[in-house]
Amino acid sequence: MKLDIKKTFILGLGFFAVSLVWPLYNIYVPIFLRDFLDSQFQINAIMTLDNVLAVSLIPFIASLSDRTQTRFGRRMPYLMIGIPLSAIAFIMLPNYSGFLSFMLIITVLNFSMAIYRAPTVALMPDITPAPLRSQANGIINFMGGLASVFVLIGGSFLYKTNKNLPFILTAVLMLFALAMLIRFIKEPKVGVEAKEDRVNLRASIKEIIVDSDKSTAFILLAIFFWFVGYQGVEATFSNYCVQFLGLEVTDASLILGFFALSFLAFAIPAGFIGTKFGKRKTILVGLIGDTLVFLSLFTIGTIFPYNQIVMMILMLIGGFFWALININSYPMVVERTTELKIGTYTGLYYFASSLAAISGPLFIGAFVDLIGFKSMFIITAASYFIAFLFISKTSKIASNVK
Repeated sequence: MKLDIKKTFILGLGFFAVSLVWPLYNIYVPIFLRDFLDSQFQINAIMTLDNVLAVSLIPFIASLSDRTQTRFGRRMPYLMIGIPLSAIAFIMLPNYSGFLSFMLIITVLNFSMAIYRAPTVALMPDITPAPLRSQANGIINFMGGLASVFVLIGGSFLYKTNKNLPFILTAVLMLFALAMLIRFIKEPKVGVEAKEDRVNLRASIKEIIVDSDKSTAFILLAIFFWFVGYQGVEATFSNYCVQFLGLEVTDASLILGFFALSFLAFAIPAGFIGTKFGKRKTILVGLIGDTLVFLSLFTIGTIFPYNQIVMMILMLIGGFFWALININSYPMVVERTTELKIGTYTGLYYFASSLAAISGPLFIGAFVDLIGFKSMFIITAASYFIAFLFISKTSKIASNVK
């Protein structure tokens, strides 16, 4: 059995389109919100809007896409609606005239992103045999990492020239990715279960809870905790750099770009590592590594003086460990279910990560207001370590490997 590399790279354009938006969104929206708000908790609360929609809408759409039948396929109609709407809203993002107009723009953007995020991710296991999914997920996340590097590093230079350029170029690339997917990706025909056999999200959650093997539940809990830390830092990092370190927002984008660059470099190797040594072992190594990285970031500006080069090096190391975690976690979830319920389990994956992405920024934002910006690194390290404890409780069957 051999992976179709060309098709997988083209398939990765869907995740490329998703990943173009969020790095710029998470860097610049908190800075834009500083025009209206002083509290980091309030800023982070607004930053959770996409995840509130994700928790309430994405699992429903993911499950709905399992039961969709059109001439374009099960997943593609959602991309054809969501990507163009997202592109239009993203162009409008830096051109707000006031707080209400800004909130309207980000609401439309987040709603349209929620339409196609889960169907985009579910395309991979639809097309890829189970033993090859970690490798395929590595390639797809490589495409996502490429998008992140492009917008974080390249966007920081474009923003200095004209604040609209990163957003316009991102929108153009999103539409290009959609055109390529429509042209080259043909979804396989999968039978839709009879009405009485359809499995909804609530039934799937109940099934996981009552299962004597709690591995799937432990995986989802681990996903929740590591995203509490990851999303909390991502929502706060630009204001940490600007408000605490006194840097420019473009410097924050550049520093985070090294995390994305490392993730890009190791996305594909991480899939092969997970396949060879086991997804469970690979994720455990990644969690311990990133726990130590975020503890080290805490020392910058506290125990040791601020040094941008040191931060970039730590981000490079952190991106490697994040690749080990992130590349292997989604295949670990969907390998626990059948082909007919891949969309539903994709929704569960997004439910856990999106619930964390609501909790993390709020939790870290509150501690930043009460204690200071440095607290976010301690909370993040603790979140990764708790996730490590949950993954260590999963059975080897859960990862379907050694």
